[in-house]
Amino acid sequence: MDSYKLPESALIVIYTAELEVLLIERTDYPGFWQSVTGSKDHQQETLDETARREVLEETGIVIGSSPVPLDALVNWHWQVAYPIYPIWRHRYAKDVTHNTEHWFGLLVPRDIEIILAPREHTAYTWLPYLEAAARCFSPSNRAAILQLPARSMPKISI
Repeated sequence: MDSYKLPESALIVIYTAELEVLLIERTDYPGFWQSVTGSKDHQQETLDETARREVLEETGIVIGSSPVPLDALVNWHWQVAYPIYPIWRHRYAKDVTHNTEHWFGLLVPRDIEIILAPREHTAYTWLPYLEAAARCFSPSNRAAILQLPARSMPKISI
């Protein structure tokens, strides 16, 4: 392989005001449900750019459109490093064993149209956040979704 994936990614928890979470099922591994996630395309790509690109590629949601303004995407300034699953290790350079995942939240209207990338995902569902967390195969994805109630609270100035 001439080009390896970078071991730095964005995980985007897409949710509604009612704390329903969008999960998508992987094409290559039926039964593997997850939030939108993806690696940086190149070193110069910012994490915000990665998050916006991955959301568009995987769901068709345009961040910066009238239903989903730019400020609907929030960088949670949280990251986790985890061992890359053996089934996906071949996508990375030989000496790469861990990925650093940066967490984002994206508030969207419940009736937003979802257009899946058929080569990546076969189905989607909206679930209350606790059910969504339970369905995710990835421990870091579960942990991110479980933080949703605290992360989605409006900031109050005193």
